[in-house]
Amino acid sequence: MTDDINARHNAKMRKIKAARDKMMATKTEEKGLIMVHTGPGKGKSSSGFGMIMRCIAHGMPASVVQFIKGNWITGEKRFLRDRFSEEVRFFVSGEGFTWETQDRERDIAAAQNGWQIAKEQILDPEIQFVLLDEINIALRYDYLDIDEVVDFLLTEKPTMTHVCLTGRDAKPELIAAADLVTEMTEVKHPFHDGVKAQRGVEF
Repeated sequence: MTDDINARHNAKMRKIKAARDKMMATKTEEKGLIMVHTGPGKGKSSSGFGMIMRCIAHGMPASVVQFIKGNWITGEKRFLRDRFSEEVRFFVSGEGFTWETQDRERDIAAAQNGWQIAKEQILDPEIQFVLLDEINIALRYDYLDIDEVVDFLLTEKPTMTHVCLTGRDAKPELIAAADLVTEMTEVKHPFHDGVKAQRGVEF
């Protein structure tokens, strides 16, 4: 009986592998991707920083431009600045979440400054991956012009440079322009049960 189950399993896996190999043979193009991580669930920035870890491992110079979060001490910022400052450039633009600054003009100025840095990093021939963390929040509040951002990504981004944009409520124009879009959905979150954001999990 066990031999029959194993034989059927092996035959099924051979068939799947043959189909997979055939499909993979058609995937030959390489290009710098525009990636968007959005949605109400947790994990958007976490996934972006996971790709930064991959870049480090592969020897790919990378940059992070962090919008909105300001001087909030996050684990990723401390880790990258303290241990991988040669491999990853880390810029912070913003003074905190909009409800904390309560000053739209300052928020706009900070976002514009961050976008200028972002463009410089994207255009830098040494940089292969740029993470624009929480830029979708700046776009959501119209601190940045969505048409300008999309046009730059589509017409000026170097062909092989990857750019990942995170934050909830990504605008339709950005989603349409992106090569890869992932929406994090929330199923359960301890915050709704009175549990505050915790080190190592949220920041």
